[in-house]
Amino acid sequence: QKKITYKGTRSRLSADFSTETLQARRDWSDIFKTLKDKNLQPRILYPEKISFRYEGEIKSFPDKQKLRDFVVTRPPLQEILKKGLIPEIRKKRRKGSQNTE
Repeated sequence: QKKITYKGTRSRLSADFSTETLQARRDWSDIFKTLKDKNLQPRILYPEKISFRYEGEIKSFPDKQKLRDFVVTRPPLQEILKKGLIPEIRKKRRKGSQNTE
């Protein structure tokens, strides 16, 4: 939320996102916090992308799979994001093995 004054009248602006967009943004929260803790200047872009600065460049990803594909080729980043990305992979594997039983 942000307050602004227009012609002497105070107004408040706030984001109005769909439930799906808000959930998608929440899904980035652990990764966002980890990147922020490592000073990689993360940003959530509209509607649900994440971007951050890595090796002097801004990298942007529309979903966790694209981020995973990028991280696989960068061991230092793998180490930083292992808690945010790896548990999710394990959950998916567990669900898959339960469905086959």
